[in-house]
Amino acid sequence: MNLKQRDKKHLWHPLTQHKIHPDALPIVKAEGALLYDDNGNEYIDGIASWYTAMYGHCNSFILERVNKQMHTLDQIVFAGFTHEPAIELSEKLIQILPDNQEKIFFSDNGSTANEVGIKMALQYHFNKGEKRNTIVAFEDGFHGDTFGAMSASGLSVYNGPFEDFFIDVRRIPTPTKDNFDTVIKTLRQIIETNPVAAFIYEPLVQGANAMHMFQEKYLDPILKICKENKIITIADEVMTGFGKTGKNFASEYMETKPDIISMSKALTAGFVPMAVTSCTQEIYNAFLDDSIGKAFFHAHTYSANPIACSVAIAGIDLLSTKDTQENIARIIKSHQEFNDVIKNHPKIKSTRQKGVIYALDLNIEMDRYGKKRYEIFDHFMQNGVCLRPLGKTIYILPPYVISEPQLAKVYTTIEKLLNQL
Repeated sequence: MNLKQRDKKHLWHPLTQHKIHPDALPIVKAEGALLYDDNGNEYIDGIASWYTAMYGHCNSFILERVNKQMHTLDQIVFAGFTHEPAIELSEKLIQILPDNQEKIFFSDNGSTANEVGIKMALQYHFNKGEKRNTIVAFEDGFHGDTFGAMSASGLSVYNGPFEDFFIDVRRIPTPTKDNFDTVIKTLRQIIETNPVAAFIYEPLVQGANAMHMFQEKYLDPILKICKENKIITIADEVMTGFGKTGKNFASEYMETKPDIISMSKALTAGFVPMAVTSCTQEIYNAFLDDSIGKAFFHAHTYSANPIACSVAIAGIDLLSTKDTQENIARIIKSHQEFNDVIKNHPKIKSTRQKGVIYALDLNIEMDRYGKKRYEIFDHFMQNGVCLRPLGKTIYILPPYVISEPQLAKVYTTIEKLLNQL
């Protein structure tokens, strides 16, 4: 049997209705911004494999660090033990995070990083003797698939069978110039009538919500109101972190910094799973007590895995290099130039960009997971470009190492689609 046939025998893929879409494409090799399938076909990875491999696939600098760590220390329980890779990573993260962040808690994926943040916020108030059990979140946000993170998410296609089991969440629209006053009024009403513990949000770009973007000048006042009311703010930077918005973290665009930040994906550069939830000293201090019951009882077997930490350290080292920063600036400029050419195309309804994230909405009617979406996906793959449409939204979020000719091919393939629609 070939790989595709062997896959179908036992594997269950995420976000897949296998009755309609039974086949998965075998990828056998990846290098830089390129993927290779089992028939030798080449694809430009225009989304950095779900925003993870930002420094390129199989990056030699990271591989060297991983190899060295694998020969030194592979795994050790992180309860009661520590090791240099975790310590060094915490130091490097604190250097690039917003300056109010002080403590680092390890887990193993983006959903869990948000789960940890929500649990921290709820227990923070519990430890202080306050009963606050309501979370505020944006409509149509997405924070993951574990129950707390899923509760805070507003995309019903993910949540339908589980909504009876959710924690208490109140939602507000993402703020714009037109609805800003209404959003603020709604938030104040929620605070007046509910014991709000935390506000969780994707700063400036909502990934799963078709790369919806909003401006910092409308988010900052919301964060200020939360601060005034002692509501813990949780910035979900799982997608936006590590340079994608043009800054290390999207939270740097706002004057008001979050109390808690969740991060994963590009944290480990597409090599291995790991996540981090950072917080302020004030949050951490609320868990210090002679009573063991006030400790934070959340743990993962692979917390702070030394190999994963070594990958993350190497990634941060690469992020800070002149080459990476120049590449980020180059991609931003290329997106802007492409947008100038394409934005008035009759098949485009709207376009938007934040850093290396570029998105356009097609001016056609189609379902998020309908037949047309898969036809568009197939168009890109047949032309050697890996882009995954979010309904009628096409977005580019490439590895920082993507070359100009590779970017040009991505743009050309999008133009070709527009002219065929």
